[in-house]
Amino acid sequence: MTGEEVSGPAGPKVLRLICFVGAGFICTVGINKWREMERRTLMQQQQIKGASDSSSDAIAVRKATK
Repeated sequence: MTGEEVSGPAGPKVLRLICFVGAGFICTVGINKWREMERRTLMQQQQIKGASDSSSDAIAVRKATK
């Protein structure tokens, strides 16, 4: 042997490349969906917290005006 790899037909190599690119695409889509879910959850938590803060502020104002 001369140290060179024996290369077979190009078909399997192209198929492996397509599978690798496809897996990368699927992972990227999954990561983006996860980030979107996390962002929505944080926004909902902030809205809930904001609503409770504003209602407690309104109560505090009412108490101060009585």
